[in-house]
Amino acid sequence: MSTLKFDLKISYPDFTLEVAHAIPLEGITALFGPSGCGKSTLLRILAGLECKAEGRIEFSGEIWQSGTGHQQLAAHKRGAGYVFQDARLFPHLDVEGNLSYAERRSRHVASGIGLDQVISALDLAPLLGRRVTSLSGGERQRVAIGRTLLTRPRLLLMDEPLAALDFKRKAEILPYLERLPRAFDIPTIYVSHDIDEVARLADRMMVLRNGRLLAAGPVDVVLERLDLPGNGERFEPGVALTARIVGHDPRYRLSQLDLDDQILSVPELDAPIGTSLRLRIKARDISIATERPQGISIRNILTARIAEIAAPADAAQADLLLDIGSGRHLRARITRASVVELGLVPGADIFALVKSVTFDAPGFGAP
Repeated sequence: MSTLKFDLKISYPDFTLEVAHAIPLEGITALFGPSGCGKSTLLRILAGLECKAEGRIEFSGEIWQSGTGHQQLAAHKRGAGYVFQDARLFPHLDVEGNLSYAERRSRHVASGIGLDQVISALDLAPLLGRRVTSLSGGERQRVAIGRTLLTRPRLLLMDEPLAALDFKRKAEILPYLERLPRAFDIPTIYVSHDIDEVARLADRMMVLRNGRLLAAGPVDVVLERLDLPGNGERFEPGVALTARIVGHDPRYRLSQLDLDDQILSVPELDAPIGTSLRLRIKARDISIATERPQGISIRNILTARIAEIAAPADAAQADLLLDIGSGRHLRARITRASVVELGLVPGADIFALVKSVTFDAPGFGAP
């Protein structure tokens, strides 16, 4: 598999970014971390927009940088498309004009990406005749993504494209972002400090903090780690799991999801049996029982074994990693007092009570 390899360092008076990693050139890789940790700086270096960095960048065997930033391949020769937080559309052109401008300038690039395909994938047809100044924030960002795709990039770089949107606009655009990897097959690096976005969209993630790489790997694996505390912004410990719909109960408006022979019951989903989807289960939505509870309203009670416990003496809370079988895990956050009172230790068999499930990507994949 082709990779994007880099070993980079850049220093400012009050901050130094120093990170080395190799990213598979497929799907979406998220750069995650708090504001000021170096996410956008790294993205700009990869794009060729920052000439002060030192180190090496190699894209699928092609050298983009070796040595100082002055010894680098020019940004326009890298074939990297960049989506900024603000749409940066041409205000004197309508939507169709913005798209056509990018399409005309990239006709020499060998690519299967066409204007009609982009318009369809991002549902832009109703917007084509409108001035960009009349668009909502979500509409502007969809047009900006479409214009970037029409540059026919080999690599798509997205710098917190939803940061300026309110919850409603963000919810409108997320389904379009989910479709991009399958629709265009362009490897994407996605910057965010919102863990829910990362869990919903990304295949892999890199966690940055204070200019250093703290963790990297598949999203579900990284989210399970107990040594990655919240970053003080939008991180909330939890896991991302893929499950399959195995039944519907129209009488009570419920659906059943299979987690390798353990069943989750959730509010009815508008999707056929066999549909795969991604779940986000937060640590705070898991309670622990040492015996199977009786006479409670929580429907989802999973058998589990404690794999790890992280209970720092200077904190009120403890984090538990729970093995629910077939290599799947949950995270639970409870008080240290509960750990002691319940006699919880690694290896103990317990019951995990799932109070809430978030569906990050209904229809996530084929059965």
